[in-house]
Amino acid sequence: MAVTLGYGALQGALKMNDAIDLLERAFAHEAAGRAHLSPKFVSNFEGGSMRMLFAADYEAGYCATKVYHTVKNAGARFLVSLYRLQDGELLALLDGRHITDMRTGAASGVIARKVAVPGPVTVGLIGSGHQARAQLGFPVEAVASAQAAARGHPVVAAASSARGSEPVLRGEWLDRCRLLCAVGNTRAQFAEVDVRCFQDARLVVVDTPHALEEAGELRQAIAAGALPESKRATLGQVVTGAVALPATGMVVFKSVGTALQDLALAARYYELLGTRAGVPTAADLASAKGS
Repeated sequence: MAVTLGYGALQGALKMNDAIDLLERAFAHEAAGRAHLSPKFVSNFEGGSMRMLFAADYEAGYCATKVYHTVKNAGARFLVSLYRLQDGELLALLDGRHITDMRTGAASGVIARKVAVPGPVTVGLIGSGHQARAQLGFPVEAVASAQAAARGHPVVAAASSARGSEPVLRGEWLDRCRLLCAVGNTRAQFAEVDVRCFQDARLVVVDTPHALEEAGELRQAIAAGALPESKRATLGQVVTGAVALPATGMVVFKSVGTALQDLALAARYYELLGTRAGVPTAADLASAKGS
């Protein structure tokens, strides 16, 4: 019987460093061809929208769906369903809000571990919601504008909820930026950062190839000729060393999120919290099969 793990049950069960480790492993599985993930299915209806994603991690032994919907004036709700690949058993239903926040921050953590930033590191952050807070684990100082937040910092994270025709972050403000993490926008009709951010980058890393179609800023950059294939890479390629990061210049990381990232955290939450219900994990079944 599937277990249900609500928002409160997930709080504090995983640390951010653990989440980064889990995502790094999942990206390696994807790069090795041992994972499958779908593009987002988006359906708009009167007063709201629904998005659906799927992923399978053959090495971990799980697959998962992620659905999230928004309703006008009511906000967003998220649900992750975790299945065992061996027999298709539904193992857990997990409130996806905390998972979404954690895996968004952890994806930035994966690339941040790989990019060498010389000297003292300061971070400029644009955004103040749940996902923006997941990008940082230390106190912040408020400033008057996005430009003031971005200028002079070697690491900049854009995690805003902006939904407009004009980007909230401009490349001309990134005067000292070594790593830009743009994680706020996941929609084709919007752009959180401008084309110059990609034009000035030495390398642009995406968390999934689907991002090139799903994110408005990437679509704009490709249309403008600012993002040739020669300076694109996936996070899986970076994790496995298939693509080397430039030693100097700006690296841009663009994340739209995938169900594989949700799966990595959901599986660990289930193994930590849900197995008390007596439902065997994927590892349990594999061990029994081999004995």
